[in-house]
Amino acid sequence: MTETPAIPRVRAEIDLAALRANVRALRAHAPGAAFMAVVKADGYGHGMIPCARAAVQAGADWIGTATPEEALALRAAGLPGRIMCWLWTPGGPWREAVEADLDVSVSGLWALREVTAAAREAGRTARVQLKADTGLGRNGCQPADWAELVEESLRAEAEGLIKVTGLWSHFACADEPGHPSIAAQLTVFREMVAGAERQGVRPEVRHIANSPGTLTLPETHFDLVRPGIAMYGISPSPEIGTPEDFGLRPVMRLTASLALVKHVPGGHGVSYGHHYVTPGDTTLGLVPAGYGDGVPRHASGRGPALVGGKLRTVAGRIAMDQFVVDLGGDEPPVGSEVVLFGPGDRGEPTAEDWAQAAGTIAYEIVTRIGSRVPRVYANEMDESGDVDDADERAEG
Repeated sequence: MTETPAIPRVRAEIDLAALRANVRALRAHAPGAAFMAVVKADGYGHGMIPCARAAVQAGADWIGTATPEEALALRAAGLPGRIMCWLWTPGGPWREAVEADLDVSVSGLWALREVTAAAREAGRTARVQLKADTGLGRNGCQPADWAELVEESLRAEAEGLIKVTGLWSHFACADEPGHPSIAAQLTVFREMVAGAERQGVRPEVRHIANSPGTLTLPETHFDLVRPGIAMYGISPSPEIGTPEDFGLRPVMRLTASLALVKHVPGGHGVSYGHHYVTPGDTTLGLVPAGYGDGVPRHASGRGPALVGGKLRTVAGRIAMDQFVVDLGGDEPPVGSEVVLFGPGDRGEPTAEDWAQAAGTIAYEIVTRIGSRVPRVYANEMDESGDVDDADERAEG
């Protein structure tokens, strides 16, 4: 009996050569600034540790994460150099962060006091970056409270408990060209930085530029830029340009294997709720991926896929584990590759196409790809800087 070779149900192919090229392209947009590679949310769904390593290989000076747990995992995996994390809650792993030489962000007195206590317990100086709320209205210290936060930080610095390594903020609307909040926030940021420096802060870095700021707002680059989604080859906003416009290439290619092809008559309902009914005799293809894998249910009836060399549209509702496409009488073999999205240069849809179909942004499309989808890494580099001979490796 001949054994049938295993065909992957679904997988996310991650091209680390593309990621490294994207880092180099983004660095060229901000040649006078240090580069922070943001790898939060498991590297925007691409795999945090492999992507962080690739970014460092391409010249990233810093690595940025949201949570301290992400930053500690990077350090435990052997990532050297500067790692910053910014989303803290009371009782967080402050001492572990201090002992791991992370740069931690502080937006209020409660956080400053917790990191100061952790530094005293650890017997080490904590690296602290003060975050200003310049108008986003999310994390960050309000201008009215800034002087007090700076003053207490300087007292802790005088005791040797902390070192204020950075002053930073985040834009609300940098992905909307010409939005008045951009100039307003930049003015507030300059004022808050100047105020902190008048009080005696001597930061290593001042930073506010995210992906759109890095790409289109050179006046926002200061000492460091923090690209996130652009590093993965996705435009932060279709309004400001396509990936190609900025010399970027999408890093993730999401594929599945066709699980079934069958003939059905006209008038046949498809998937839950029968929101799609076949208009005539046709063939249906079953794609074994669904919202349990991160395929957005909101794209039901609209999501695109490349099957048998032709663009198809999701027929009916996307279910937890599968969806259906109407093949219009074509009969591609079972096991044929289905490309949900990729760079788009071979006729396949892109993450932006799925975002449009689901009424969301491409950030969400790639970040939501679930943990049961294995990531297969291509073009990894070994310690010598050569591309690994085994050019694909699966994780997950």
